Amino acid sequence: MGIIMTSLKKNLVYNMAYQILVILLPLITAPYVSRVLGAAGLGTYSYVYSISYYFGLVGMLGITNHGSRSIALYRTDKVQTAQTFWNIYAIQFISTGIAVFSYTIFAFVLFNGNKIVAYINILFVISYLLDINWLFFGLEQFKITVIRNTIIKVATACSIFIFVKDRNDLWLYTLIMALGASLSQIYLWMNVHKFVSFCKPEWSEVKKNVKPVIILFIPAIAYSIYKVLDKIMLGAMSDMTQVGLFDNAERIVNIPVSLITAFGTVMLPRISNLIAAGDSNQIKKYNAISFRYFTMLVCGAAFGLAGISNILAPVYFGDEFKGSSPIIFGLSFSLIFMIWANIIRTQYLIPNKKDMPYVISTLFGAAINISVNLLLIPHLQAVGTMIGTILAELSVFCVQYLFTRKDFPTLQYLKSGIIFFPIGALMGIIVWIVGQILGPTIITLIIQIILGAFIYGIGSLIYLIAIKDDIFISMFKKTFHINANSRLPKHRSV
Repeated sequence: MGIIMTSLKKNLVYNMAYQILVILLPLITAPYVSRVLGAAGLGTYSYVYSISYYFGLVGMLGITNHGSRSIALYRTDKVQTAQTFWNIYAIQFISTGIAVFSYTIFAFVLFNGNKIVAYINILFVISYLLDINWLFFGLEQFKITVIRNTIIKVATACSIFIFVKDRNDLWLYTLIMALGASLSQIYLWMNVHKFVSFCKPEWSEVKKNVKPVIILFIPAIAYSIYKVLDKIMLGAMSDMTQVGLFDNAERIVNIPVSLITAFGTVMLPRISNLIAAGDSNQIKKYNAISFRYFTMLVCGAAFGLAGISNILAPVYFGDEFKGSSPIIFGLSFSLIFMIWANIIRTQYLIPNKKDMPYVISTLFGAAINISVNLLLIPHLQAVGTMIGTILAELSVFCVQYLFTRKDFPTLQYLKSGIIFFPIGALMGIIVWIVGQILGPTIITLIIQIILGAFIYGIGSLIYLIAIKDDIFISMFKKTFHINANSRLPKHRSV
């Protein structure tokens, strides 16, 4: 068990380190790109990217989740792992090959927007043909993916500063982003031989993987409706400036999501493996830890972003993006439902192969999002898209909860996290008032962030001490080198 926990901690460290990099680099490049390309330029990139993303997504079907889960189940058997990989990749090669061909026809024949940007994004769709992240996730070889992504992300950020100089360089920005996506996948292929040998796909086994891949594709496409299609709808029903305002707001709000995604990526294969081993006690422990700590994190992020939204947008992106402020404010609260649903999905539904509740919840969320977008975008533009996203995330969580409430005690897990809501609300109100008093300057933003972190950190610290949280006390002892005979309160089981 000690080896397992050490491995899990290392994987979490690798993923968290990478996600911190993912957070820091956009924080550095976003203000520059926003001012150089402007709202309309960013909106054009986001609009065309969203379309190319759809072609890639359709090509990938539900291979990412099914592949990771399948590899995790057989990773102790090298022969079975290799056969599983090539059987699943055979499906991916065919489906993504069709996607690349279809997008190329679309870009050259049917698309009426910025043709150059559309042509360049063919490279982005090709990256899906090469995407085998799911193999390394299933093997829990996160170090390789982290090293690969770190190199590519740093190179991409440097290239943006070096080559993108004015609004005419939108095509260069697109090329840099598309090349980064393609090269990162090529790097993974250079390491495949270390883990799996080549096996000719067995078509009888390939056919067996088609059904679960398609089943998991339905929630993937449905989820994308309120994460990607909303920007396509916004662009079609409004203009590129509104897409730019919404896209930048969403980029900011998605920063804390990347940390949760890293945790879910690590936990999915681990929970799948524990289910195969029948270790229900360890699974319950992981679930309880996840809900408590990520409710703590997401409440801090949600109320914090809402509190600084009126200062963040104009100071960070420039005055041209003042319209992003109310969108950041609203989207920040969608984080809470998004993270709760993510935990249920990656730590219960997918590992236990309960795919239908996942499918139905995302279809329901997609239906809500499309309906609200059609109703509100013509009148409220980007704000209407924001409202659609919030209601979609809420509905997905509610449907998943209704399906799992008997076997997965979500409310019981959440009880220990409810206190973070008033702590977060107090912090958010205080930093908002500070922003109103001091006005939109970089100094104000820094003061808000430091003050908010202090208030929320102290409040959370007091609570964790009060409930005698195991993990916190263990970390406290290690940090201050306190031995087991010290007079700290006894641990409470999670």
